[in-house]
Amino acid sequence: MDTNDQYGGQHENRRPGTGPRSRPRTGGGVARRVRLATAAGAAALALTAGLATPLDPAPRQAQAADDGKQTLTVAVAQSVDSLSPFLAVRLLSTSIHRLMYDYLTNYDPEDNHVIPGLATEWKSSPDKLTWTYTIRSDSKWSDGQQATAEDAAWTFNTMMTDEAAATANGSFVANFEKVTAPSPTELVIRLKKPQATMTALDVPIVPKHVWEKVDDFSKFNNDKDFPIVGNGPFVLTDYKPDSYVRLEPNKDFWRGAPKFDELLFRYYKDQDAAVSALRKGEVSFVAGSPSLTPAQAASLRNEKNIKVNNAPGRRFYALATNPGAKAKNGEKMGDGHPSLLDQRVRNALFRAVDRKTIIDKVFQGHAEMGAGYIPPRYEQYFWEPSADQELAYDPAEAARLLDQAGYRKNGDGKRVGKDGKPLNYRILCHATDPNDKAIGKYLEEWWGDLGIGITLSCLDNVTDPWLAGEYDLAFDGWSVNPDPDFVLSIHTCGALPATPKDTGATDNFICDKKYDELYAQQLVEYDPAERANIVKQMESRLYDLGYMNVMAYPNAVEAYRTDQIESITTMPKKAGNLYGQDGYWSWWSAVPASSGEASDDGSSTGVTVGIAAGAVVLVGLGVFVAMRRRATAEDRE
Repeated sequence: MDTNDQYGGQHENRRPGTGPRSRPRTGGGVARRVRLATAAGAAALALTAGLATPLDPAPRQAQAADDGKQTLTVAVAQSVDSLSPFLAVRLLSTSIHRLMYDYLTNYDPEDNHVIPGLATEWKSSPDKLTWTYTIRSDSKWSDGQQATAEDAAWTFNTMMTDEAAATANGSFVANFEKVTAPSPTELVIRLKKPQATMTALDVPIVPKHVWEKVDDFSKFNNDKDFPIVGNGPFVLTDYKPDSYVRLEPNKDFWRGAPKFDELLFRYYKDQDAAVSALRKGEVSFVAGSPSLTPAQAASLRNEKNIKVNNAPGRRFYALATNPGAKAKNGEKMGDGHPSLLDQRVRNALFRAVDRKTIIDKVFQGHAEMGAGYIPPRYEQYFWEPSADQELAYDPAEAARLLDQAGYRKNGDGKRVGKDGKPLNYRILCHATDPNDKAIGKYLEEWWGDLGIGITLSCLDNVTDPWLAGEYDLAFDGWSVNPDPDFVLSIHTCGALPATPKDTGATDNFICDKKYDELYAQQLVEYDPAERANIVKQMESRLYDLGYMNVMAYPNAVEAYRTDQIESITTMPKKAGNLYGQDGYWSWWSAVPASSGEASDDGSSTGVTVGIAAGAVVLVGLGVFVAMRRRATAEDRE
């Protein structure tokens, strides 16, 4: 799963987290709060972001001349939740795992179709219950040992048998009956029932000889011994919470080694500071939070040696409603407002959100108007409501629905319930995301006209209240993979935490029997058109329930220095993104600039990039939490 975003993780994509949204993924009995407490000390060291940091008080220009290294430095606005692929769910973390570990299959950067990864080919039995993968013989772990089918079998079996190891990607193996490795190059997976995602198992394969020594997967963050053994295009060589992540090329990677000598991810809490660093040549690339704001993009557009990439994104941006959070055992969680249990109230709130204004005024055209759960970039699964189903902006209808639900205005113009208490909703927002704050101001106005008050709670880390169900509404977002199974799975009843003390894979505590039935149907449907039809029915169901108000599909707006990066691959190739891809193509393909001459298209080659050693800050507020990844983004984006 790559989601994660706040912004999700390559499943990437989700929202409770710092920076681009990502969120908890799968698995039940993980003692999450224990890990949070353990990380509290590190969180206290969180950098104030900007050009100077406690680790590097005097940031400087590219320093390739000092040590001869060509360093690609990426400024990011999200923290690392964990370097364990069994726990990580944020877009940044899962993107890094894409660089560290091979997956069975990959997605072609040209058009997202499935291509070989660690597996060179695969086939299924006629009944679709047995899948056999041929594992390539030219993949080695960075410590020199051969990568084999046994590594893949061990990875999947561990996720099947250890609840903590299933935290990030457990939904992929929930239907597995047995996994074996008859030979070093043969992997066999036996299913309980057919599963349409068998060529889209977005799970990092880890080296058995390293990971079998782990005692407790819920606590092991894979962040103590460097370099970390992997078989992807990069090897992670150094990491400092709230400071940086450093990777170097895997010279033995079967597809070929990356071109840069070093890849650095640096965290900036202040995105204007990150943009300033790009302008000064102190970083090579800026992704934003998770995208650049229109003002930031505009300020860079005519800068020499800087290219702004503005392409359709793979994320959705939504307002999630607390549906009455509860665990699988039926115990209620949190303190969501009881009025939101009424679908008429949720739909009224839907009706009082002007999406066109959000697109025009907040995103300034750098987004498409929201509708279904899957972005239009994935045309096969994209869904829009019919004219008579659409919950279009209509304040009068919103007022009528609230009246009908028994929440009428009092003499002061405030909506009150039968208990006489005015409606006032708490909305979780991300302190690092200016879009949350801007839209919050509009909600204050629109819902205020209806007689509803709001309290905008913008936090550096929204994870704790989100996982505890202690919110009424929250800004949410995920990066969606080419196969949508993961982002669909996080709204099933099975994704709820086992008990209120546990961490589940759920995005927003939604549990609906009809939705679950549709999810089960799409999972076993191999006909692409019919499966897409079922997925669209699921999106329609989510829309009608009113728990997820998808307001926009933001563009991927990012920028890089052409005097540091001569060429780099977008995904998809035509009008695609660079940061948070469904693969490793951008950073693996990036070519260092080699001369100071600008090309005719405005890009330039020039000073080879570098940056102060050790400065990539990633783990924003240092919360080592097992959050669900895929991003996807974004991230909960």
